[in-house]
Amino acid sequence: MACRSAGSAAENAWPPVRRPCQDHPVAADPGTDPEPWMIDEAAYAGPEHLDAAFVAGFDRKQGHPDPAPDVAALRRHGVGEDATVVDLGAGTGRFALAAAREFARVVAVDVSPAMLAHLRERAAAAGAGNVACVRAGFLTYRHPGPPADAVHTRHALHQLPDLFKAVALARIAALLRPGGVLRLRDLVLDCPPAETGAVVARWLAGAADDPERGYTRADYTEHLRTEYSTFRWLLEPMLEQAGFEIVEAEYEGRLFGTYTCLRRP
Repeated sequence: MACRSAGSAAENAWPPVRRPCQDHPVAADPGTDPEPWMIDEAAYAGPEHLDAAFVAGFDRKQGHPDPAPDVAALRRHGVGEDATVVDLGAGTGRFALAAAREFARVVAVDVSPAMLAHLRERAAAAGAGNVACVRAGFLTYRHPGPPADAVHTRHALHQLPDLFKAVALARIAALLRPGGVLRLRDLVLDCPPAETGAVVARWLAGAADDPERGYTRADYTEHLRTEYSTFRWLLEPMLEQAGFEIVEAEYEGRLFGTYTCLRRP
């Protein structure tokens, strides 16, 4: 389950160019562990993300999050129009399609066939021929060619236990050029363990009543029981150990963290 974020943005199409959302070759099957100790990310994604009916209403349930601040953050930190941007956990493609209007090439990566099918349809409608779709995950995506200029991931890293978060962040650093940008959003608790209950209680109090239009109290509690949101004081050392410099960190409600990081040389 990816957690709710407010906001909306109009999505403008542009004249068709190449075949939209071209499939990109993947070196490893996302359902096959590349190492015997690795997890199967599709099994950790949550069955709802593999369900076409859930995916069709995903953006509405998410609150139609606006990708513009994330695109702007990449621009602000030197990602130019000729850039290659990788979107890990691309979902329905809200960021990927917005980024495709700004950057030369976008690689949209997701473990869910249902999400990628939805993304392909949206890309075709928009004529986004510079978007490549890849079925893979944080632990299986292998980036071909020159290093990427930027990586974006929104509310997806929490699907991995912390050991595998650390591995995933190191893999992200390895696919970026020196000075490349990581834009990361996720549910991250900004509190000591003793304050977790109070922070969670405030979050639950703001849950939606209608499951069609937002995440309910039951959704939130299921997330905490079955997924792997972490603490700020654990995530930030992981980023630093992976080779990133944190240049921006913002929190909303002591729960939702937004990071802009640069890969150190």
